[in-house]
Amino acid sequence: MELYNYIKSLHLIFVITWFAGLFYIVRLFVYQIEANDKPSPEKEILQKQYKIMTYRLWYIITWPSAVLATIFALWLLHLMPAWIHMPWMQVKLGFVVLLFAYHFKCHQIYNQLQNDEFKYSSNFMRLWNEGATIILFSVVFLVILKNAFNWIYGVVGIVLFSILIMLGFKFYKRIREKK
Repeated sequence: MELYNYIKSLHLIFVITWFAGLFYIVRLFVYQIEANDKPSPEKEILQKQYKIMTYRLWYIITWPSAVLATIFALWLLHLMPAWIHMPWMQVKLGFVVLLFAYHFKCHQIYNQLQNDEFKYSSNFMRLWNEGATIILFSVVFLVILKNAFNWIYGVVGIVLFSILIMLGFKFYKRIREKK
């Protein structure tokens, strides 16, 4: 049981650093996209710096954290194989699949920006950043509440939370546009 607690702790630490990387990388995408609209030489200076920052964040923190969180998760499932048959774990794994899809999309955006391809607006990136937040809230509540989790209230809660995020986004956008 002591090994289980160490593995669980390591899993949680790397999930936290993974999410931190995902939250910050998208914020850097916003800055990189906005720097593209700056006049020279500011544009070139900022672009160069953001490329270095995103590279380091992506390959030194975010990707290793994703890999290590996954390794420790698989180790936990190996130690507790009955979990895979529990409904809460199956739903959690569904959210993990969404998290990996989000991660891979961020990787695609990262590659585009490293090649000076600007396919998204900074507003899109601000909204995109909320995807990880919704996944994080969903997984934390699911894991903590487990069998006590009422699926109907949970779905309604996530929808309401998403609506609040969108309203906050629109409110913040108006404030930014006034400045």
